[in-house]
Amino acid sequence: MATLTSLTSNANPNKSFEVLPNPGDSLSSLSFSPKSNLLVATSWDNQVRCWEIGNGNSQPKASISHDQPVLCSAWKDDGTTVFSGGCDKQVKMWPLLSGGQAQTVAMHDAPVKEVAWISQMNLLVSGSWDKTLRYWDTRQANPAHVQQLPDRCYALAVNYPLMIVGTADRNIVIFNLQNPQTEFKRIQSPLKYQTRCVAAFPDQQGFLVGSIEGRVGVHHIDDSQQSKNFTFKCHREGNDIFSVNSLNFHPVHHTFATAGSDGAFNFWDKDSKQRLKAFSRCPQPIPCSSFNNDGSIFAYGVCYDWSRGAENHNPANAKTSIYLHSPQEAEVKGKPRIATGRK
Repeated sequence: MATLTSLTSNANPNKSFEVLPNPGDSLSSLSFSPKSNLLVATSWDNQVRCWEIGNGNSQPKASISHDQPVLCSAWKDDGTTVFSGGCDKQVKMWPLLSGGQAQTVAMHDAPVKEVAWISQMNLLVSGSWDKTLRYWDTRQANPAHVQQLPDRCYALAVNYPLMIVGTADRNIVIFNLQNPQTEFKRIQSPLKYQTRCVAAFPDQQGFLVGSIEGRVGVHHIDDSQQSKNFTFKCHREGNDIFSVNSLNFHPVHHTFATAGSDGAFNFWDKDSKQRLKAFSRCPQPIPCSSFNNDGSIFAYGVCYDWSRGAENHNPANAKTSIYLHSPQEAEVKGKPRIATGRK
C-alpha cells in the first residue's frame, strides 16, 4: 500500500483534485463555461467531454465525437453552447445545455487549430493551418469573411475589440475587431522561437506570447508604451528548456498563469514583474489550462504532449489527467511594484 500511496502522490505533487473519469488520450484544450463550473476538454481521441464541477466533486455531463483528433474549444458567452475544432477540418457547435445534437458550422481546408466566439459581433472565428481566419454566422453555410494569414495559425486570443493571432514563422497579427477585414498591425514575435500560445491583456492594451524556448513576452500594442515591453524565462531547469504551452489571465486579479512541458505551472504578476507562486512539477507535461469564470478554480491537464516525439512516448506511463487547483488569494493577487525612484 505504501508504494501505491507514494506513486499516487508523485503523480499529483500539488495535491490537486482529480477530475474523473480520465480522458483516453492526450489533451489539447480546456475551457470553462463563462457562466458556470462546466469544464470542457478536447483530446486526441476525437472526443469533446464536459464535466460539472462542484463541492469537491466532478460529474461527467456529456460528450461528443469528431472524426479525427480535436485541437481546440470555446464557449458561447451565454454558457449554453460549446464550439470545437480539429483535424477533421471542421468546427462543431454543440448546444450542450439544451441537450441538442452537435452540428458542423464551419469548414477549413486544413486542421482547425483555434476557435473563439466574439459575442459583440455574434460571430464565431476559426483559425486554421490553411493560413486563414474565417468568421462565421453560425446560421449560414458560408463564412461571413475569410482573412488571409501570413502562415499557419498556431494561437489566437480575443478580448474585444482586440484579437491576437500567432502564426508559424513567428508572425503576430493584431486585429481591431471593429474593423476585422484589415490587419491593425503585424509584428515579429519578441521571442526568437516558434509561438505556442498567446493571451490578450484584460485591458486590451497588449498581449502575452509564449514560445517553445521556455520564455514569455509581455508586449504592448501602442508604440508609446514600448518601453514597458519585456521578456522573461520560465519552464526551464538547468540546461533543459521546455515549451510554454498555455497562458491564462486571472479573471479578477489580472495576474496570469503559465503552464509548460516541464510539468509545472506558475502564477505571475506582469505589472510588478514577479512570480507569485511556483508549483511542484508533475511527472508529465501540462499542455493546456484554464481559470473558471471567477478565478476560484484553475484546471490543468497532465499528459504526454508529443513535444519529444513518438520515441519518448511510454504507453505504460501515458495516463492523461485533469486536475483542479483552488488558488489562494496570495497566489493570484498582484503585489505592489517595488519602488525604484522612477515612475
